[in-house]
Amino acid sequence: MTNRLPLLTLALALLGSAAHAATEFSAAEQALFVDNHLAKLRPPQVLSYRFAKTGSMEPGFEDTVRLNLSALPDKTCCAAKAQFFTGARQLRQPEIEGVQGNPAILYFLERDIREMERLTKGKANYFRKRIRMAVFQGATIREVNLPYRGKSVAVREISIDPYVDDPNRAKFEKLAGKHYVFMLSDSVPGGLYGIRTRIDGETADAPAAMAETLLIDGAPTAPPQPKP
Repeated sequence: MTNRLPLLTLALALLGSAAHAATEFSAAEQALFVDNHLAKLRPPQVLSYRFAKTGSMEPGFEDTVRLNLSALPDKTCCAAKAQFFTGARQLRQPEIEGVQGNPAILYFLERDIREMERLTKGKANYFRKRIRMAVFQGATIREVNLPYRGKSVAVREISIDPYVDDPNRAKFEKLAGKHYVFMLSDSVPGGLYGIRTRIDGETADAPAAMAETLLIDGAPTAPPQPKP
């Protein structure tokens, strides 16, 4: 039988080794990287997401992400292969066998880290570390309801600000306020409703300098922002 890989195994490979004991997970780590998001799926199945980038910093674009899930030799879920963007923008992502968590979470983060590296000339490993530690010890979680295919579904929002207290933020001050929100729901296939990132404009009433959103098909293009 194929060994099952919790998403944490892949997270440690992509985001770096944990700075704490492997059996000590924060609630955010548990939800993002340990829980079995794919348990209810019956492969073969395709999970489709829409991506949009907007903001004043760079030209925006829209594209798609497709996660092709196939059965393992024992007929259970899942082996995963991704098509992350299309055409000239398409990004190569590793195929995964026996994964339990939704790989789209890590695929999104790995692209995000590459973009931070490109925009700041910083090191990818540094941004990986900041994200990893923010999930471990700086995340906030709240329960909200968001629309999906005409219904209201329960969603857990996990928010992090990896660079807000970064001692090196002066090196990339314009991006240091970057805010991440991961939206998880047991009511959508694959458990991932979406991911949002945002860098605010220079003033409170200015449009975002950069905003990126990944949403599962069936969610509105711009889901309403729940009140705190």
